[in-house]
Amino acid sequence: MASATSSEHLKEIDWRAAYYNKLVQSFDAGQAPRIVDVSWDRSRYFLDLDEASRGFGPDRRLDYLFGDVTHVPDRPTVVKSRPIAGANTNSVLLKLNRLRHFKWSPDPSPFRDKAPAAVWRGTAHNLQRKSLVQTFYTHPQFDIGHTSGQVNNLRPKSRLTHAEQKRYRFLISLEGNDVATNLKWGMASNMLVMSPRLRFETWFMEGLLEPGTHFVLLKDDLSDLEEKVEYFTAYPDAAEQIIGNAHKWIAMFTEPLKERIIAMRVLETYFRLSGQL
Repeated sequence: MASATSSEHLKEIDWRAAYYNKLVQSFDAGQAPRIVDVSWDRSRYFLDLDEASRGFGPDRRLDYLFGDVTHVPDRPTVVKSRPIAGANTNSVLLKLNRLRHFKWSPDPSPFRDKAPAAVWRGTAHNLQRKSLVQTFYTHPQFDIGHTSGQVNNLRPKSRLTHAEQKRYRFLISLEGNDVATNLKWGMASNMLVMSPRLRFETWFMEGLLEPGTHFVLLKDDLSDLEEKVEYFTAYPDAAEQIIGNAHKWIAMFTEPLKERIIAMRVLETYFRLSGQL
């Protein structure tokens, strides 16, 4: 507890809570559902919201949207994800569906001990993912493939566990419905994460990740993938510096007490500005 309430951590709690909840003006939540009436339809989302809001009582009201949210609501709303660009103040971020997005395991294999190749597995349900598969499906050095359906008559490849993907040095991260699920566990590993420009963010604060510092930026059309892999294969020190920075970022989200305090601060601001505190 002392760690979570140290001066350094209090500063982090303040700026992270303000980042997740950017609201500064009063608003009316009188028509929003009460906490006690929040839907159970998506149980993982419900349980995370219930844990964060439990201390405020069952009759507080808040608007919420569960699932992969890629638009900004018309009124202040608790969400898991939001667009990075533009005015996104009405999207109030909480750590929802955390077992899927904030679960990672140690990587015992150093970067230099891994195969000097890139890997990606996932469902190719958007143009960027389809382009990746079509371009690099048969690449002699990469292990890239989709896991369901057909992409330009290319059959799905077998799924790979996180451990199997960690055999490679380079992890390609592509957004799907909203954020890329593999971005977080990839940054926690000893792989070098490569991604195009990020468009959405969650509790992980993807909007604050810096290309060249926390991950390697790829062109939106992925045309520089081979070039970037060749460069960081030749200069492993540069790759390991980025990996080290990624690990420091990951470390912010590993203290349960601090995470809970920040979530409560986010909701406290919501309830205060809506006249419920």
